Amino acid sequence: MASKVRLFVEHPLGEGQSVPLSREQANYLFAVMRLPVGTVLSLINSRDGEWDAKVVEGNKRGGILLCQSQTCPLLLPPDLWLVFAPIKKARTDFIVEKAVEMGARRIIPVQTAFTNEKTRPDKLQAHAVEAAEQSGGTYVPQVSVVQKLDALLADWPADRQLMFCDEAASGASPVLPDIPGPWAILIGPEGGFSDAERDRLRGLPYAHAISLGPRILRADTAAVAALALWQTALGDWR
Repeated sequence: MASKVRLFVEHPLGEGQSVPLSREQANYLFAVMRLPVGTVLSLINSRDGEWDAKVVEGNKRGGILLCQSQTCPLLLPPDLWLVFAPIKKARTDFIVEKAVEMGARRIIPVQTAFTNEKTRPDKLQAHAVEAAEQSGGTYVPQVSVVQKLDALLADWPADRQLMFCDEAASGASPVLPDIPGPWAILIGPEGGFSDAERDRLRGLPYAHAISLGPRILRADTAAVAALALWQTALGDWR
């Protein structure tokens, strides 16, 4: 019996490979979803693509799945980071969810001068896993621990371009330079960037100040707009 359930696992996937379930996963599959032995579900692990796997044994404390066949190869998103200042919990969850759906390879929360909200990286990572499971993705981006923006920029890789979404540039046309290679998008906090942060960013050779249109967007809206703009211009939406 086939199921629409998709599950992220850490275990290798391959034909005939058995996959043990954690207690939490087993409780979800067999106590919450009430899947019987023999059910076929989809597994991903960010390395081996998507695989059909059959439940060969299971109860709410544990279980074993058996991989049968690959249904989709690994589809890596572009080498794009989303760097953002955390906002209120539900909106931060939304940013992480949309970053996964729209093809970010890494998600980095940063502390800026006007950042007031805190995050739980483990909770955000779990949210990223859930977003990939539900959206049909085969890759779950890493959600980093919160870093100070200054420290992140001090250790920035020289070959990675930075799309700096500058609310002070509102009204200008959003034009991205056609530079291949790794990129990142930076979204500021609800209070915007400080003058010192903006001056530093504008002085970096790899940073490109971009407007997101004539209206100042909420941070979570700006993240979605910026991801769509980059994917259309330079990513895998072209």
